[in-house]
Amino acid sequence: MILGDLLGTPVHDPGGVRLGRVADARFTIDGPPGQLLTGTSLLGLVASPHSASSFLGYERTGVARPWPVAQLLRWRHSGSFLVLWADIDIIGTDSVRLREGFTAYSPALSDTGQE
Repeated sequence: MILGDLLGTPVHDPGGVRLGRVADARFTIDGPPGQLLTGTSLLGLVASPHSASSFLGYERTGVARPWPVAQLLRWRHSGSFLVLWADIDIIGTDSVRLREGFTAYSPALSDTGQE
């Protein structure tokens, strides 16, 4: 599956309740840089209840300028959360379903213990 095809896909809890849409993905770096690139793996997906548009980096706690853009994007993405790859039950062509007991983390990665 191509990540771009997944963006905007509805995200549902185990009971089928719609929680939002896939707005972004988070990756981890698996080792030191190689000659061209370093290895990465998918940490999880970010779901947004209001918008499937990009955060443009404004989910990071220290980014606040330009002020109007930061405020608009924070408002559009309020309630967004990161769900780890292990908490994803099924990725289908028209939806993503989360596992029972999934944990919703901050999209800024501040509370996953995997920064």
